[in-house]
Amino acid sequence: MRIALYTLGCKVNQYESQAMEALLLARGHHLVPFTDQADVYLINSCTVTATSDKKSRQAVRQARKRAPEALVALCGCYPQVSPEAAKELEADLIGGSGDRRAFLDLIEQVAAQREKTVALDNPFHRAGFEPLPAGGLEGRTRGMLKVEDGCTNFCAYCIIPYARGAVRSLAPEGAVAQAKTLEAAGYQEIVVTGIELSGYGRDLPGRPGLADLVEAVCRAVPGLRVRLGSLEPRTVTEDFCRRLAALPNLCPHFHLSLQSGCDATLARMKRRYDTARYRQSVDLLRAFFHRPALTTDLIVGFPGETEEEFQQTLAFLQDCRFTRMHIFPYSRRKGTPAATMPHQVPNGEKADRAHRAAEVASAMERSWLTSWVGQTVPVLFEEEKGGFWRGYTPQYVEVFVQGAGLHNQIRTVTITAAGDTHVFGQLTQEENP
Repeated sequence: MRIALYTLGCKVNQYESQAMEALLLARGHHLVPFTDQADVYLINSCTVTATSDKKSRQAVRQARKRAPEALVALCGCYPQVSPEAAKELEADLIGGSGDRRAFLDLIEQVAAQREKTVALDNPFHRAGFEPLPAGGLEGRTRGMLKVEDGCTNFCAYCIIPYARGAVRSLAPEGAVAQAKTLEAAGYQEIVVTGIELSGYGRDLPGRPGLADLVEAVCRAVPGLRVRLGSLEPRTVTEDFCRRLAALPNLCPHFHLSLQSGCDATLARMKRRYDTARYRQSVDLLRAFFHRPALTTDLIVGFPGETEEEFQQTLAFLQDCRFTRMHIFPYSRRKGTPAATMPHQVPNGEKADRAHRAAEVASAMERSWLTSWVGQTVPVLFEEEKGGFWRGYTPQYVEVFVQGAGLHNQIRTVTITAAGDTHVFGQLTQEENP
């Protein structure tokens, strides 16, 4: 069958879609773009915000309109959390956020029998980590390595624990095996990811920690870059930094989720740290790593956030000197404690705060990028875009150069100019062998 796959959401979803691609190809199916005619349209959905839900529904409707006779299969976090709403859509098959192999079995069955099917489980009853094949379509430079699923933090604004269940981890030896598979497939970089990566190992015998896992993966594939997904600030300790700083192929790029720079707001969010502990993590990373990139997420306009609290956040952002930020106006999410909290912030005020926070973030990013001008850095090139080749440094600085045939190559570049979101450079003169 011709199968078109559309993915929304996080890196874990991207990993799971890549795994489904590999499984579908192994079963003899053909993958086509989502905009083409297909026999099956598979939507791997997201539910982190109301906007994510809307995009998931739109994808189902677009597929049905494009090919009325095709099978439309919806899986992922959206139907897991909102099964009744998902059933109202014109999907032939509805699954959840787990057991991807079984879902592919159902696609083949429903395609043959043409009987609408709903297959949802309770995510809190899942036993163990679901192993999936690493890698996906040919031509990619960066492979996702999912090592953890589930979350038990239950932050006041977040629906994801209800979509993914408790923490379940891939054993270190399994992660090493997948890393070697990605290396053999030609990937130059691995992104270690999970729903709540900092919770890694708490369910495994001996309770190996994230640092144990990262050491094992980096040492198993010393020729590959290894990049970490989002971290909970409390994970970053002196021991964590000392051990990871000794790994030469670990990318010095750390995404520390912040959400607010005000202690009162963090408490209402039910985050498990305060600004002092967060700042300790920032200082440790800068002490142990050379010019690390520190990126973060921010939610503005959380219920009860006053202008004074927002000003505290702005000051904290500038104090931390982030290299890049993702800024979100608070999205009221049905089913979470925050949705029924008093003192909801008006949408206009949330938009204004998001704009002001973005101005601070942009100034910090420009300063960070300008600091790279004149530096010589290794860049992993991914694709040609607008007459330039685009790639990334270990610090995830986006670099554009003129060249030819650079796909999936790591080349040395001298940075010559900085823009607002990326830099430009020139390939250095290669030494004669």
